[in-house]
Amino acid sequence: MHSFDLERIGSGLVVSQSRDEIERALAAGAAVITAPPGTGKTTFVPPLAANALPSGRILVTQPRRVAVRAAARRIAELDGSPLGGPSGFTVRGERLVSRDTRIETVTPGVLLRRLLTDPGLDGVAAVVLDEVHERTVDGDLLLGMLSEVRALRDDLVLVAMSATLDAEPVARLLDAPIVAIGSVLHPLEISYAPAVSARIGARGVERAFLDHLASLAVREQAAAAHDALVFVPSARDVDEVVRRIRDLSGDVEALPLHGRLTAAAQDRATSGRQPGDPPRIVVSTALAESSLTVPGVRLVVDAGLSREIRRDQARDMAGLVTVSASRSSAEQRAGRAARQGPGRAVRAYTEAEFAAFRPASDPEILSADLVDAALTLAEWGTPAGIGLGMLTGPPAASMSRAQDALQSLELIDEAGRPTRLGALVARMPVGAREGRALLAAEAAPRTAAEVIAAMSGDTREPGADLGALLRSLRRGDAPGAGRWRADVKRLERIAAEGDREAAHDPARDTDATGRVAALARPEWIARRVADGSRSYLLASGTRAALPEGSSLLGSEWIAVCEVQRADGRIADGTGAVIRLAAALAESDALEIGRVRTERISRLEQGRVRVREERRLGSIVLFSTPVRARDDDASAAILAHIRDNGIPWNDKATALRARLQLIHRELGAPWPDVSDDALLARLEDWLGPHLHGAALASIDLVSALRGLLPWPEASRLDTLAPERLDVPSGSSARIDYPAEREGRPVVAVKLQEVFGLAETPRLVDGRVPVQFHLLSPARRPLAVTEDLSSFWDGPYRDVRKEMRGRYPKHPWPEDPWTAPATAKTSKRLREG
Repeated sequence: MHSFDLERIGSGLVVSQSRDEIERALAAGAAVITAPPGTGKTTFVPPLAANALPSGRILVTQPRRVAVRAAARRIAELDGSPLGGPSGFTVRGERLVSRDTRIETVTPGVLLRRLLTDPGLDGVAAVVLDEVHERTVDGDLLLGMLSEVRALRDDLVLVAMSATLDAEPVARLLDAPIVAIGSVLHPLEISYAPAVSARIGARGVERAFLDHLASLAVREQAAAAHDALVFVPSARDVDEVVRRIRDLSGDVEALPLHGRLTAAAQDRATSGRQPGDPPRIVVSTALAESSLTVPGVRLVVDAGLSREIRRDQARDMAGLVTVSASRSSAEQRAGRAARQGPGRAVRAYTEAEFAAFRPASDPEILSADLVDAALTLAEWGTPAGIGLGMLTGPPAASMSRAQDALQSLELIDEAGRPTRLGALVARMPVGAREGRALLAAEAAPRTAAEVIAAMSGDTREPGADLGALLRSLRRGDAPGAGRWRADVKRLERIAAEGDREAAHDPARDTDATGRVAALARPEWIARRVADGSRSYLLASGTRAALPEGSSLLGSEWIAVCEVQRADGRIADGTGAVIRLAAALAESDALEIGRVRTERISRLEQGRVRVREERRLGSIVLFSTPVRARDDDASAAILAHIRDNGIPWNDKATALRARLQLIHRELGAPWPDVSDDALLARLEDWLGPHLHGAALASIDLVSALRGLLPWPEASRLDTLAPERLDVPSGSSARIDYPAEREGRPVVAVKLQEVFGLAETPRLVDGRVPVQFHLLSPARRPLAVTEDLSSFWDGPYRDVRKEMRGRYPKHPWPEDPWTAPATAKTSKRLREG
């Protein structure tokens, strides 16, 4: 069994000074290692684990393919062995391991699929999850799933490593000690050099700002005489800045670094400069932020921008947008300059802008499309993530949408369990949508592979025409054609090896592009809204427009692959623009889409009107008026309420406010009666109380009471009574807050609560009543939640001002001993 030379590998690395502490944690079975960039954790910890564990493979995850190859290559170099020997790697479409491999570095996606195929991870001694602070969806899933594996395999060692992680939640999840590694002590100088122009405009990063970045990088590199690393948000921005640097200076070598490049080009940027080579300026996206080291860099120029997922909830779209980076990201980028010696970081923005950055980026699971994650969770046996321990649970609405999509793709059943097709797709090294299209397409495997590789790649066609893009890629004159051909080979092999649902029909090859695209996203099948229009209605209900001049404009039906928010003329008033789509035959649209016939009931001027409609999702194919039936009235009322809101009356509003307060304080099983919650389950709670009733006569009070849990319902009047008894012997109405915040209020004459010291509290003593103390004319005198303090203080000023204005009413010097009364002084004396 191969043994790594830890003295050689750890030479000069700060993390090696904590070797004994890390070994003790490994012996205990789990560890959370926090270490700033440059301490060497990625290089040192995996060999340390391999030497500590006598047999079995060490799996190491890195969040990106370029980081996987760089980490594996660096360990092999320090070990003096060939890559693919004791240190190897696996990424999508490429694997370099052997029987001698002890450390295999992989992407999180590769490990997720391996877990589904081999849940026990046979032959694996340890898993090291690196860069978990990035909080990707796959990384979060792995933490939860591996914690379950370890519960069944107490010999499996788990290590989570991070540069900026809040370690406590991960330590609790893995039941692991925290090993904190000290910082690298190289000095770091930080300065600010903002541009005159804005950084971001309506269409992304401003061209003038890219000019500024390029000239700033050239100037600072010349002054520093060291290699430089420039951070920009997107691959397109990388290419633009590299071109500008090359135009500005022939004395440096400008190298791009982003995910679209070939492996050779990525390796070129992440390998050290050889003697005699010119100085280098590497321009990178965020992939160089924390997960890999670019050797020789002592200068960082940071644009302060990042590409992050944002979801448009109304249109059910997720996409990457350019935003200001977080402070955590900016600090990590700056730290890259001081990894190997004293460094300098130049921020192309102001110090005030840096102070306004978010502390850290949100976990990806809060905004990402969760279709792939939902299929993984279903195949793992935890549909929707229920029962799986996770740092951040998936948002319920996003997970519900993802499960609906998986059902429409026929990958899960109504209970959330994988279908036969879903189980096959879950294990495939492609996304759920792409895998379904590969196995369900009737086209030849290569034809389907070509379409999906084009859909999944980063190359786009100005007119958004997927067919035109495919023709350009086949000719080899489109950017990324080489990578596309490699992806086609990989996907063709997967399609040929997979258990395909549909037999190859050669007649389908000629019109395969639209069919394959529609099979991947049936909810984005779209129909033109009118002849000559650029606007299309998607089956999901979203409207979006093709770009002006698109070659698809003559197509009545299209299969949309990519759509994003947009405003103005480009979106033709729809609020979204189609970035990639394929022409689709109507027969294919109706065959692939979810066509159904339903009765649509509406209230129009107080009368029930019914139409029978045949629909493909939200696209109406056929509509005709029909005679109303007895059960149509209820459906019409529910539809009217969904469109116009619940018609609250005073009694129902009062009951709802009481229930809102109890739910706010006690939670389940007391129901959430907010508008959103009630509308989401409208038919369940209100439907049984309609019985064809008119809108104005609905018994909302009875319907709300039907939501009350049993036996807790018997405590409603105790927890939140309608009225409050006061010392005068009468009772006062309690006004409960209509909003989620606020206190219940009792408005009562001041004299009726003389002597009341303790402020009454509701909901098992959790909520104090707020008293609005009134004058005899029922005008407000004071507002308090602390009657005792009121009697001892502010009452004196109230008495002084009011006794002359209302002399017929009692204003005693001592309110503690005075009888509480609603009477005048004279009637009080008369008894």
